[in-house]
Amino acid sequence: MYFTPLVTSYLTQPPRTLYLYSGMPQIIGNLQIKLCEGCRISGVSSWYGRTHSTTTPTLTIGNNVDIGWQNILAVGTYIKIEHNVRLAGRVFLAGYPGHPINPQDRAQGLADTNDQIGHIHLKKNVWLGSNVTVLPNVTIGEGTIVATGSIVTHDLPAFVLATGNPTRVIKSLVNL
Repeated sequence: MYFTPLVTSYLTQPPRTLYLYSGMPQIIGNLQIKLCEGCRISGVSSWYGRTHSTTTPTLTIGNNVDIGWQNILAVGTYIKIEHNVRLAGRVFLAGYPGHPINPQDRAQGLADTNDQIGHIHLKKNVWLGSNVTVLPNVTIGEGTIVATGSIVTHDLPAFVLATGNPTRVIKSLVNL
């Protein structure tokens, strides 16, 4: 299909293999994108680069990553998704809010401020269930699973099952 050449034209390093289904992701704003091999990406997703950044926001997606239906990747400084990560439907990686905290600034249509933005890092083999939201300045450790509907406001360690708003670890996945 013509979607693959269109998406690869946005990439700093196009992969040899890429599987797009249901169209192509909507890509908006200034965004540097590196996509590795063997990814499966729903075209019904949106990738945003923060437009008011002094540096170019960076999205790095590792090998064999699944990005599901209606995912939103809002890149503040950077989002790094390592190898073998799974993002179910309607995952929101919120690296920036899009609006300032101050109500007068919001009313004037001003941009969010630099202290509101941050990175998101999903380490190898992470799995985010449907409707998970990850806020800025969060790293999720290798092999961790975040349950459906959770909101991740802080770092999570490796190899745990986490759930809730805000997330809390409910089970170790070591030795399963």
